[in-house]
Amino acid sequence: MSVETSGPAAALARMAAIQSTIASVSGTATRSASSTAGATSFDAVYGSALEGAGAASGAQLGTAGGGGQDVGSQAVAAASQYLGVPYVWGGTDPRTGLDCSGLVQRAYADVGVSLPRVAADQARMGTAVPSLAQAQPGDILAFNSPVTHIAIYVGNGKMIAAPKAGDVVKVQDVYKTPSAIRRIGPTVGAGGVSGTAGLAGLAATGAASTSATGAPAALQSLFASATARYGLPQGLLTAVAKAESGFDTRAVSPAGALGLMQLMPATARGLGVDPMVPAQAVDGAARMLSRDLARFGSVGLAVAAYNAGAGAVQRYGGVPPYPETQQYVRRVLGSMGVS
Repeated sequence: MSVETSGPAAALARMAAIQSTIASVSGTATRSASSTAGATSFDAVYGSALEGAGAASGAQLGTAGGGGQDVGSQAVAAASQYLGVPYVWGGTDPRTGLDCSGLVQRAYADVGVSLPRVAADQARMGTAVPSLAQAQPGDILAFNSPVTHIAIYVGNGKMIAAPKAGDVVKVQDVYKTPSAIRRIGPTVGAGGVSGTAGLAGLAATGAASTSATGAPAALQSLFASATARYGLPQGLLTAVAKAESGFDTRAVSPAGALGLMQLMPATARGLGVDPMVPAQAVDGAARMLSRDLARFGSVGLAVAAYNAGAGAVQRYGGVPPYPETQQYVRRVLGSMGVS
């Protein structure tokens, strides 16, 4: 899955471009419960650009911090990978179903921000936004008093929600005035991104800056979340992304591999992900690596399978004798500090 890249600067610029293409929703197409997960990307269905002050301020934050998306836009992108997941009351696992607060909690967890489980508690997190006119993508919209429903604002009067039994996670109109609007921003500590400080705190702490590994911190939060979710060795996802694309989220290889994790289109379809959406690509890659770690019992062999395919590793009983794969394994393990 090797690919030529244009370096970290281009990757950072392209991360900012992703933010501007998350959503300008028209309300005309929502995935049904029978849709294949990941078959249609959020950007392809819902438009080409975030509109209004929310998009502008997010882009400015990413630029000022040295690259990457603001946490709200990251949460919108993360939530978009669950479009079409069935509503299940009490659901927190997208493989079986999500309820409204389960969706909000999961989307923010995917970008490294910890939120409470229930809607009423989520509606007290972060900082208050006076009205929908001041809302930005990623703001949490709460409904009713006491709060009985919650969603994530997308922009342009739309939100991502898990509405009710018999329905699916989808984009819909903000159908009535929210009882509360809350803006969630991370604080940054040794363990990654967490907490509920304002966006000013994000800029002050440098959360959007490039990490010591060379990865933008916005990506590092995705790597950390997926690493914890699938029990992967620390640094593995970062090292694979570095070897695959140099952290270029828009990379396309001569062989047709796509995105940050350089997934082939057929592989991405099998995983049910859009390889050009970073949150989805990282989740798909993490599942592949977790599967092959369990199958082969070795980080090196799982990495070799990522590059050459699990069939080749099985056929040769180890790292295949392909110079590209052998170099790839050395490069990834070297980035992890494993000899």
